[in-house]
Parts: sequence; structure tokens; C-alpha cells
Amino acid sequence: MKLYLVPTPVGNLGDMTYRAVEVLKSVDLILAEDTRTSRVLLQHYDIDTPMQSYHIFNEHQIVDRIVEKLESGMSIAVITDAGTPGISDPGFLLVRDAVRKQIEVECLPGATAFVPALIDSGLPCDRFVFEGFLPHKKGRQTAIQRLADENRTMIIYESPFRLVKLIEQLIDTIGEERQVSVSREISKMHAETVRGTLRQVHDHFASKEVKGEIVVILAGKD
Repeated sequence: MKLYLVPTPVGNLGDMTYRAVEVLKSVDLILAEDTRTSRVLLQHYDIDTPMQSYHIFNEHQIVDRIVEKLESGMSIAVITDAGTPGISDPGFLLVRDAVRKQIEVECLPGATAFVPALIDSGLPCDRFVFEGFLPHKKGRQTAIQRLADENRTMIIYESPFRLVKLIEQLIDTIGEERQVSVSREISKMHAETVRGTLRQVHDHFASKEVKGEIVVILAGKD
């Protein structure tokens, strides 16, 4: 019995590793965040392993049953729509319970959106803090205020529909001169990284329709 956390490409299907394909072909079951999205990836690599839906809306209800499957001797892999499971995606609850049950757990190395975005930003990456998605409503302003005094480079995930609003909130809290880098559609055909002050980056995105997955890299306080 073994639980695998298998990273999948954040955009370009060619970023899948050989080992990730081998593991997905060898396990008894694949837990997928969205089976429709994952089916495209699995078909591309001729993987016909059975899939089961596993996402933030059902993980609390089915995690015990998945652990029982592992304890029965099954090998199971977890994948998400993009990137490494557990990083702002389902995975943590299952790993925690598997560890408690002394089930072997292994996370394969692979794609995670914030790493290329951080490197591409040109901002200091020797020390950084990962914030993931900020609260949508309750606690959002408190979270942004807390970031104002952070000295390390900050990594924030955001929806394309809320990106401009986020930058406006950051400007209101920390001023418009703080350096920021916004990457979207990482590794895809229309990949884009925009760097500059908060005001400059705001004006760039405010004048267009924003699409794709977004990673915001915000400079720390001087």
C-alpha cells in the first residue's frame, strides 16, 4: 500500500515527467480533482488507470474510505488539475490521515506554478513566503494589512477576475510604488509576465480582459 502525490503540468503537457507517467500507469487508482480535465492528460500519455473524483467539496466525506482502500493494500495516486497536490489544492487531509495510519506517502517532484513565477519575477527569491489564495471576503483586508510589513518576497495566487481588485487593495494599503510581478498562463502559448510598480502593473491589466491562472509575486518591505 502506498499513497503517491503526483504533480501534473501547469500548462504545457510536455512538462509531465517520465516517472509521473510510470507511477500513474502502475497504481490501482487515481484520485483526480476534475476527472474531465485529467482525462485529457491521461489519454495523452495512454494511461488507462481507473479514476475517482477527489476535490475540496468531497474530500472530507470520502477521506476515510480512501484510507481504507490504502489499508487494504491498494496503491493510489492523487493528481490535481495542474501542479502539485496539496499546494492550494486537495491533498493535505489525505496525507495527514495516511501518515497517522503509518501508510507510506511519497510526493514526486514536479510542476508547481509559483516556482517559475518567482524566478521569472526578478525579485529576491532567497527568502520568500507563500500565501496562496487570500480570503475572498472575511479577513481579506486583515491579511493584506499583515503583508504590508512583510520583509520577504510574497507569493499570492489569485483569480483572473479578482486580480485588478487585489492590486487596487494592495495600492490602498502599501502604496503604488512597491515592486510586483504578475505571471499568468505559465508554460502555455500565451504565457505573460508583467513586472513593475503596483501602479504600472495595475494599469496594464485594468485595460484588458484578464485570463488564465494568476501568480502574483510581491516585493517585501525595504
